[in-house]
Amino acid sequence: MSSGDLDALLRVTSPTYMGSAHPDIAFGTLDGPVGRLTLAVTHRGVVACSYENEHVIFERVSRAVGSFIGPDPRRLDPVRRELDAYFSGRLRAFTITIDLQLATPFARTVLQMMLAVPYGTVTTYREIAERIGRPRALRAVGNALGSNPVCVIVPCHRVVESEAVLGGYAGGPTAKERLLRVERTAGGRSPRLS
Repeated sequence: MSSGDLDALLRVTSPTYMGSAHPDIAFGTLDGPVGRLTLAVTHRGVVACSYENEHVIFERVSRAVGSFIGPDPRRLDPVRRELDAYFSGRLRAFTITIDLQLATPFARTVLQMMLAVPYGTVTTYREIAERIGRPRALRAVGNALGSNPVCVIVPCHRVVESEAVLGGYAGGPTAKERLLRVERTAGGRSPRLS
């Protein structure tokens, strides 16, 4: 989607969009080495960093967060810079604030746990379930990770089925492998179980 297409989408779907005014929710995309990421940033932080189509994320954000949505480089550019630095192996920990209001309460618990998984390491669905005190909730943990609204920044790619099986990922297996490879290369070692 070009910036002209995005501007047209925002004009039609966001009745309060005023072009040059600073929107409540900054909205845009980033084309990176793992594909196109749709970004949305509220005043509280990054609410979406998703592999899903811009229209899908726009609808979700407008329903759940607010309708004054538009491009705002002042809030999007810092997110893009950190993602670019991460993809190039120069950034190990994101400093941008995260807004998990698109996640369910259970998913927030799981995603908060993911923020504690160190760069260059991996964990398993079972370990996450045990850490949150729900050792039998493997499927629920998988669903929470699969619906992560802030992919890459909240590192759900660091969860594997086992040391031999990567498991699923919203961006697909190639994106997951690539993210783990970035961390392995930048960290100078293979991802290990945390």
